[in-house]
Amino acid sequence: MSSSQALLQISGLDAYYGRAHVLQGVDFEVGDEPVAIVGRNGMGKTTLCAAIMGLTPPSTSGSIRFLGQELRGKQPYRIAQAGIGYVPQGRRLFPSLSVAEHLRMVAGRGGGSGRWTTQRIYELFPRLAERKRNGGAQLSGGEQQMLAIGRALLRNPQLLIMDEPSEGLAPAVVESLVNTFRTLVEEGLRLLLIEQNLGVATALADRQLVMIAGRIAAETTADALMNDPDAQRRYLGVEPLAEVS
Repeated sequence: MSSSQALLQISGLDAYYGRAHVLQGVDFEVGDEPVAIVGRNGMGKTTLCAAIMGLTPPSTSGSIRFLGQELRGKQPYRIAQAGIGYVPQGRRLFPSLSVAEHLRMVAGRGGGSGRWTTQRIYELFPRLAERKRNGGAQLSGGEQQMLAIGRALLRNPQLLIMDEPSEGLAPAVVESLVNTFRTLVEEGLRLLLIEQNLGVATALADRQLVMIAGRIAAETTADALMNDPDAQRRYLGVEPLAEVS
């Protein structure tokens, strides 16, 4: 993929927490096809998401370009306005706000006026329509993840970044979400997936980037990674996993 075709282009990205050098010269691009970044805990994956979205860490260098526009140094709301949706690890919902209030808050700030509306979110996730008056703390883990995804989609993003979307969810819920993500990708949504669950990562993206100690240490494909038990143990520290159907 050439730089002119890249939707998101990360070049020489370094990030620090104090003296801790967390991201070290990260380089990769995202185009039309989904990309998954896999790796063990503590390798810098969530810091990468935060750096792209302008959240943390406070000290970064390098380049983060989206549709040719430099994002590094911009406020998070400006980055969201540029066309990037973000589903953070742990969902980060407001416990006291209902499902409807979460969605209304985004729609009231300029979201929900394009292809993705509150009604379409309810059609995508009927369970949210049933639970629209329930607060964030009253939802199951799967329902919370649906709401976090719906909240991000209401901004009508061109690129959706998801950090560990399968974390803490039952296998049946994970399978349902994988099917939903596949539908969204087929409809044209670009996807950057951060995921420790290899089955989910390989089910959603053929292009796999392996992060080790703050660097992109390897690039491979879903088939190659799923069929290489030694690589699974070396990169992820797990026993070989079965694919997600």
